[in-house]
Amino acid sequence: MEIEKGKTAKYLREKLGGASPQALDNLKEFNRIKKQMLDALQSEDLTVKMMAEKLNMPTNEVVFHLLSLVKYGLVVTGEIDDMDEYYTYKLKR
Repeated sequence: MEIEKGKTAKYLREKLGGASPQALDNLKEFNRIKKQMLDALQSEDLTVKMMAEKLNMPTNEVVFHLLSLVKYGLVVTGEIDDMDEYYTYKLKR
């Protein structure tokens, strides 16, 4: 068998038959939530609690998705609030 350089993804896609429907659904859901969060941060910096209320989501889900956006460099930590309790998050410019 001759190996084609740079064809690993193509080989795996053919061998495995692509991504599972569950993985595709999870990706669609993540992208939907990511868009909502980025849109919410367009107008103002938000704390986790403020974002959870604005998006009507549980805070644990907001934290998970927000930290994913921080990890990939789309969102950064802003200032701490007046009572020194919560950090705000803002879009990376």
